[in-house]
Amino acid sequence: VLQAAAGILCYVGAYVFITYDDYDHFFEDVYTLIPAVIIIAVGTLLFIIGLIGCCATIRESRCGLATFVIILLLVFITEVVVVVLGYIYRAKVEDEVDHSIRKVYNGYNGTNPDAASRAIDYVQRQLRCCGIHNYSDWENTVWFKQTKNNSVPLSCCKAALSNCTGSLTHPTDLYSEGCEALVVKKLQEIMMYVIWAALAFAAIQLLGMLCACVVLCRRSRDPAYELLITGGTYA
Repeated sequence: VLQAAAGILCYVGAYVFITYDDYDHFFEDVYTLIPAVIIIAVGTLLFIIGLIGCCATIRESRCGLATFVIILLLVFITEVVVVVLGYIYRAKVEDEVDHSIRKVYNGYNGTNPDAASRAIDYVQRQLRCCGIHNYSDWENTVWFKQTKNNSVPLSCCKAALSNCTGSLTHPTDLYSEGCEALVVKKLQEIMMYVIWAALAFAAIQLLGMLCACVVLCRRSRDPAYELLITGGTYA
C-alpha cells in the first residue's frame, strides 16, 4: 500500500511542476513549489519506508517495527506541514497573479514571441480567455499600440471559428472572459491537489502506524511467542 501511495504522491508532485511551468510567468513566487517538492520527497521516502515495514513485519523485529513507526510519524508531521503550506500559498495566489499579470501582458511580443509571449498565447487558448479582465485590456498594451491594426492576438479567437482575425470590430469572435480569474482558479486547483493528496496519505500513514503498534503490543504481551521466535525454551 505504501509503495502505491509513494507512486501517487510522486505523480501529484510531478503534475504540479509540469502545470506550474505553463503558468510560471504569471506567478513569480517560486516558493509556492515548496509543497510540491516536499510531497515528491515524501513519496520517495514512503517507498523506502514501505520496504522497511514489509521486512520488519515479516521478521516481526521489534526494533524494525519501532523504527518504522517513528519514521511514519515524522513523515505524517511533514505532510501536515505540506497541508499548512498549501493553504498559505493558495491564499497568496490571487495577489501574486494580480502583481505579475499586467507586466507580462504589457511585454507581449506577437512578432518575435519570447517565452512570456508564448505563455500568454498558451493560456488564452488553454483557458479560453482573452486579456486580463476581458479583450479590451489589449488596447492598453504596447503591442496593440505598435501594430495599430485594432486587433488582439489570434489566441483570443474562439476555437470553433476558422476565419477569425482577432479584430475588435468583431468582438463576438473573441473569448469574452478575462484570463486573470481563470489563472488564479487554475493555480488554486493545483494547490488543492497537493493538499488533498497530503491529507489522504496522512490517513494511510496513520493506519500503517496503528497496524505496526498492534504487532508491537502483541509481541510485548506474549512471552511464549517471543521464545518461539527466538528459539528459546521455558525453564
